[in-house]
Amino acid sequence: MNHKIAFLFPGQGAQIVGMGKEVYEKYEQAKKIYDEVEKISGMPIKQICFEGPQEELNKTENTQIAIFTTSLAILEVLKSKGINAEIAVGLSLGEYTALVYAGILDFNQGVKLIQKRGYYMGNLIPDEKYAMSAIIGLKADKIEEVCKQISTENNFVVPANYNYSDQTVISGNEIAVEEAMNKLKDAGAKRVIKLQTSGPFHTTKLIKSKEAYEKELRNITFKMDKPIKVIKNIDGTFYNQEDNIQEILANHIISPVRFDKAIRLMKEQGVDEFVEIGPGKTLTGFIKKENAEAKLININNLETLEEYIKSKKEMEEIR
Repeated sequence: MNHKIAFLFPGQGAQIVGMGKEVYEKYEQAKKIYDEVEKISGMPIKQICFEGPQEELNKTENTQIAIFTTSLAILEVLKSKGINAEIAVGLSLGEYTALVYAGILDFNQGVKLIQKRGYYMGNLIPDEKYAMSAIIGLKADKIEEVCKQISTENNFVVPANYNYSDQTVISGNEIAVEEAMNKLKDAGAKRVIKLQTSGPFHTTKLIKSKEAYEKELRNITFKMDKPIKVIKNIDGTFYNQEDNIQEILANHIISPVRFDKAIRLMKEQGVDEFVEIGPGKTLTGFIKKENAEAKLININNLETLEEYIKSKKEMEEIR
């Protein structure tokens, strides 16, 4: 049987103070990534990741580049041990880690883009009170319908993340989100959870952020002649030669994330080992809900990294 691995890269919300510290201290490859990102960005990434405080790490302009750096640092160690994947996918900002891994996006340019993206998404937002909520146990079309019913000119709520077939995250003004939460409970949702994230990410409220970011993307060259396949958040299909990547990544800021479709595509492709690289366990959690038989691995610290490397080495020896 053909064994197929996918690497998964987390997005905003997975960050924790101390992430990457032990890996940085032990592995030269990881150290180099943190040091390079600091040099390119001029930001104290190590301090933000290793020491926090949490409020500082939680600022969008810090979170995005911190998670990106931590995932890439762990990834470099895996690559140095000859461990790779045929398919890569990330959640929101995690897509950039996947693009850098695949060689489609240059590392230096990736750092600069993520720095700008985090800054714009954190700062170019209309001044209102926003909220996000995860809706579990209700089909997406029903959630879309309820959001449409509630949304008016001043009240705004839309699906922002389709995580898997039974979980969708909605986003909008606080009043509209709370109204939607109540209506969706009445409509049969098993659980409705208000999230810590407050920005109206992946909605048209970030249009200014998208427009500013578009200008940054114009200067970037993407190399599409690469063997590793990367799945787009925007529609759950693979990037291909015809794609206008600048346009896709700009629209990504104001469009919902279709991780549900990415899970379906990986299943169709016969992926049987899913390795989440970076803080948290969110993405493997989504996959488990759709694919109970899948082999799921989380590499979010030194211990889990070394366990995985050891298991790979043992597999090689058996072969």
